[in-house]
Amino acid sequence: MQALEAAAIAAAGFAAGGINAAVGSGTLITFPTLLAFGYPPVLANVSNNLGLVPGVLSAAYGYRRELRGQRRRLLRFGTASLAGGLAGALLLLTLPAEAFGTAVPVLILAACALVLLQPRLNRRLTRRPPGRREDGGVPMWLGVLGTGVYGGYFGAAQGVILMGLFGSFLRDDLQRLNAAKNVLALIVNGVAAVVFVLATHVDWAVAGMVATGSVLGGLVGARAARRLPAAVLRAVIVIVGTTAATLMLLT
Repeated sequence: MQALEAAAIAAAGFAAGGINAAVGSGTLITFPTLLAFGYPPVLANVSNNLGLVPGVLSAAYGYRRELRGQRRRLLRFGTASLAGGLAGALLLLTLPAEAFGTAVPVLILAACALVLLQPRLNRRLTRRPPGRREDGGVPMWLGVLGTGVYGGYFGAAQGVILMGLFGSFLRDDLQRLNAAKNVLALIVNGVAAVVFVLATHVDWAVAGMVATGSVLGGLVGARAARRLPAAVLRAVIVIVGTTAATLMLLT
């Protein structure tokens, strides 16, 4: 890996770590970056997933104050994230590589659409009338499970999906829900990373560069989440993601 390539991947990891903490779509920065340097899609996805785990962990640590009092919620939904992440990772390794290459452009475009819809989802959350905070019932648990499957398989914008679910079923402070989102994403990415390390090839140089950037980005993003220009971040994510999906469809 050349110095310029390593620096670019680490910078993408930094951006992804910050975006994951505040918005939840960092893969739409790092994954296209790896594709641009010629890494095969499955290898890029696996190495990227592993590299982003430390960044999600640092984001969860940065939100530790907002996690107080959420133990019951995290235990309940954490089981769904664990099962879903495991299933998604196994699907990635079981299905043919061609299937991933075909599915990824569609997943990227769907993730970009969710990023664009995030302000509407957040407005719906803040207007949600008072109700139960900790449950959400079976539909909420199944929704977190499905999000975990998606996250273990690819993962871009899984945080946006989770926040949309929270807005539909739960009533709580937005920052507290964002903190819970970071923990659930950590569980999904973490279990998928374990599967990938045990069962497939990882480009450790790539994972290391992404991890180096994402740890710092996660801490910065968690601290500055309330002041980040969300509209600008969404625009960058959508432009990068749409470009990547278009290039993959044309190749």
